[in-house]
Amino acid sequence: MRNTLGDLNNHLFAQLERLSDEELTGEKLDEEIKRARSINDVAKRIISNGTLVLQAQKFQTEYKSKDLHKPKMLEG
Repeated sequence: MRNTLGDLNNHLFAQLERLSDEELTGEKLDEEIKRARSINDVAKRIISNGTLVLQAQKFQTEYKSKDLHKPKMLEG
């Protein structure tokens, strides 16, 4: 895998450092704010996906040996 959650953490802190640059003003600051919002949106989706994978793994581990039936709402 090329990118990890550790990489995401590093990117988020790097973005925070760029936003903390007191010399950044005007249009450059506006551009950095837009970039930060985009990074934040992508990061939220990555974290949400990771949470879903973790929940699925927990569910599989907890119910692996039990006889489960498909929910009626998913039956065709």
